[in-house]
Amino acid sequence: MANLEIIWAELGISADYAVLRGLPLQPEAVELISIGADNQNRDCQLEPEAAQAWRALQDAAKTEGITLEPVSGFRSVERQAQLIRGKLARGQRLDDILRSNAAPGYSEHHTGRALDITDGASPPLNESFEQTVAFAWLSRRAKRFGFHLSYSRNNPHGFVYEPWHWCWQEQAEVRRPLS
Repeated sequence: MANLEIIWAELGISADYAVLRGLPLQPEAVELISIGADNQNRDCQLEPEAAQAWRALQDAAKTEGITLEPVSGFRSVERQAQLIRGKLARGQRLDDILRSNAAPGYSEHHTGRALDITDGASPPLNESFEQTVAFAWLSRRAKRFGFHLSYSRNNPHGFVYEPWHWCWQEQAEVRRPLS
């Protein structure tokens, strides 16, 4: 993993960030596989078990007429730093950025198990996703496939509510849709 202390110092992230936010360091995935194109036609990758669970979740949703598309999957520590650098260059305040982007080293996207999801109709990465049939379906069924909503309203980590951000947990059992 990149030297986090150097990246944090460059970005102006305090050394006590993780303690104040109650966030664990997230290891970068070692093995990744493609789950196909994201909503901008870029290759989207997850670690193999998460990819298998995603495919099962997506297939189950499809059988019920629900469209689920990835917006983003794996993101490296360096890519996370690039996103924050870009927002800083556009004049955004670091405190505001860190409410919607975890500091490099602390993003669930590093693990290759997190996905930002859209229904293909609503604006991606927007709280309005909460009003979609896709979000309602995920809320009822995602746990069955090992996925959970990471950043609910008023979450203890200080992130904005992200109804689009779902993460797979290793101990979950992947199940196929009922026939």
